[in-house]
Amino acid sequence: MKKAINIYEAKAHLSRLIAELQQTGQPITICRNRKPVADLVPHRKPGDPLKQDPLLKGAAFRGDPCAPVGEEDWPEDLR
Repeated sequence: MKKAINIYEAKAHLSRLIAELQQTGQPITICRNRKPVADLVPHRKPGDPLKQDPLLKGAAFRGDPCAPVGEEDWPEDLR
């Protein structure tokens, strides 16, 4: 479960919150007037940008992104 704290507490205890985040890995929600405004989450190292995201399931671009686009590449109604 996410922990929710107010901005004043987050500002006053940021080092402690970061240490807690490193230990537990659980996100911390920062609130203003009891409404969530930000999440403090663990850092993730970026993956290989050329590796396909498994959630996209085959949606990877397979062409040359620098190749010129010809008229025949556009749908008929947009020409």
